[in-house]
Amino acid sequence: MNNFYKNKTILVTWSTWFKWSWLSFWLHNLWAKVIWYSLEINTQPNLFNAINLNKKITQIIWNINDLSHLEKVCDEYQPEIIFHLAAQPLVRDSYNNPVYTFKTNLMWTVNILDIIKNNDCIKWAVMITTDKVYHNNEWIYPYRENDRLWWHDPYSSSKAMCELAINSYNNSFLKEKWKKVVSVRAWNVIWWWDWSKDRLIPDIIKTILNNEKLIIRNPDSIRPWQYVLEALYGYLIIWKKIFDDDKYLWAYNFWPDLSDNLKVINIVKESINILWKWSFEIKKDDNNPHEAWLLLLDNTKAKTLLWWKPKYNVDEVLKRTLNWYKNYYDWKNMEEICLKEINEFNK
Repeated sequence: MNNFYKNKTILVTWSTWFKWSWLSFWLHNLWAKVIWYSLEINTQPNLFNAINLNKKITQIIWNINDLSHLEKVCDEYQPEIIFHLAAQPLVRDSYNNPVYTFKTNLMWTVNILDIIKNNDCIKWAVMITTDKVYHNNEWIYPYRENDRLWWHDPYSSSKAMCELAINSYNNSFLKEKWKKVVSVRAWNVIWWWDWSKDRLIPDIIKTILNNEKLIIRNPDSIRPWQYVLEALYGYLIIWKKIFDDDKYLWAYNFWPDLSDNLKVINIVKESINILWKWSFEIKKDDNNPHEAWLLLLDNTKAKTLLWWKPKYNVDEVLKRTLNWYKNYYDWKNMEEICLKEINEFNK
């Protein structure tokens, strides 16, 4: 992996400042030339500023819906690889703004696919969608990459449409140009410096810092808890297979082992054990929009073909994550801390 990314120019489109910043920082430390394409930063605090990414990568602050501008950027910088994370990523927000969600998630993806089709410099791309693209019956059987796509809420439906668009462009245009494009499906990851909206771990920390009571909507919902570098590592090693054979194109699930899927209430109680005492309240609201209580994915394909596997179990991930949040004001050099974390993961 070190040799593959060295001196390559890579376009990364923004998703969240948390996940995107870890990916960009990792690529930078693999000696890649990272081009950042995104809207203005809108969250504080954020990992981007904490590790001084603005001094390490090229920033393009623009709306990805502007296809002509995106084409000019590609003509100027000649990226060889694209990691496309840009999206409206929140299920609950998609109910409030369905038109924006469909337009953003689908058309941003189509714009990137068209850029790939029309630019000879771009050789391959990883399109990050979501675990929620499957027709979820909320049963105990984990979904594989060739299972049916479909879903209930606007966010998940828009992401399923992205999968169809990726497949269509692959079959209609990209394969004949020897371009390699895959989609990856991962859960919302956890680790340091995630302050995102509607995320359980950031919500726990925010309520503690603000001396508030945590409100839990769905205590019995079963969720996976994934270490951020595990998902990103999967994205980074896909080239090992897709360069060998077209049959390895399409999609990959990067998902924790099934033993690491726990109820929300279990995570909350374990968090209380790890952190100082704080309070929560279960407040179910029948007027809340629909959210799945169970979704499981099969990670066999990634394990078998890519030799990818989760590094930490959920107990270790949760303990390390929450203890860092507990002490994060004490860290003096976040860049040094993050680089140490990546190096430890690579051992």
